[in-house]
Amino acid sequence: MMMASFGHGTRRHPRSRGRTWSRTGQDRATLGIVGVICAVAGFFVLGIILGPAAIVCGWLAMGRTWTGPRPVPALVALVLGAIDTLLALVFLAGATSSGYGMF
Repeated sequence: MMMASFGHGTRRHPRSRGRTWSRTGQDRATLGIVGVICAVAGFFVLGIILGPAAIVCGWLAMGRTWTGPRPVPALVALVLGAIDTLLALVFLAGATSSGYGMF
């Protein structure tokens, strides 16, 4: 019958490492560059979105760890993304506060 093998398709090819995979050097370098571009663009437009995106790209490009050698683009993306996010939050907080003497 066809139902005899239902649910047993994963026995031949089990996942040994789960859903995560190790990134190669080229992938990390690309993520670092994308993070830097997001951080720089976030200073001009959509900082509240591009800042956290730069932080995530920088963190992934660093290999999700603080130890070991840190690639320069990844570290720049992480720092600029954090500054960008902080400035966007300050700007949003200032824009939502009540202005005196406006009305």
